[in-house]
Amino acid sequence: MIRLLIVDDHPIVRGGLRAAFETEPDIEVAGEAATGREGIERAAALGVDVVLMDLRMPEMDGVAAITALRSSHPGIKTLVLTTFDGDVDVLPAIEAGATGYLLKDAPTEELLRAVRAAAAGEPVLSPSVASRLMGQVRRPVKAALTDREIQVLTLVAGGASNRQAAAKLFISEASIKTHLLHIYDKLGVRDRAAAVGEAYRRGLLS
Repeated sequence: MIRLLIVDDHPIVRGGLRAAFETEPDIEVAGEAATGREGIERAAALGVDVVLMDLRMPEMDGVAAITALRSSHPGIKTLVLTTFDGDVDVLPAIEAGATGYLLKDAPTEELLRAVRAAAAGEPVLSPSVASRLMGQVRRPVKAALTDREIQVLTLVAGGASNRQAAAKLFISEASIKTHLLHIYDKLGVRDRAAAVGEAYRRGLLS
């Protein structure tokens, strides 16, 4: 019997997932949690085999919870189930130790197979996530950020607007926007917040 914990901050989602597993003879929903922190506590208390983990939740997000679970209970497998499949979501979750990564639009049959595979320690990836990871592996390493791009990103990290950054560096606001686009491309992100987070993760900002 596979003991499963569902961690998601939306009660309707948790209810729908519980219903999907209720008729399976080899899977038991041992409990539910609404935050990453609660998920860690309940996973340990209930002695579960697999945690079905959302990524974006209050108190503690999924990546932080996966990291903590892997450290304290390495035998528990974590299967991410989320609506987000961007690089800034997929890669940190996999690096944190997630056994698998599925999207919430996955068919029930795929979800059931994924839980069983995760319990057996087998990696599970939705097709779109697998394609994205393959793209990461095949894509040539992007050029390092230039000194000017680091200056722009440092100002952005400090809360400066495009106009403020332009004034500080004595360049046009259009130049700031161009530098930011280059930064997004090199870091594989889509917005300012993600760029700052990825830069800190890679040690480009201190």
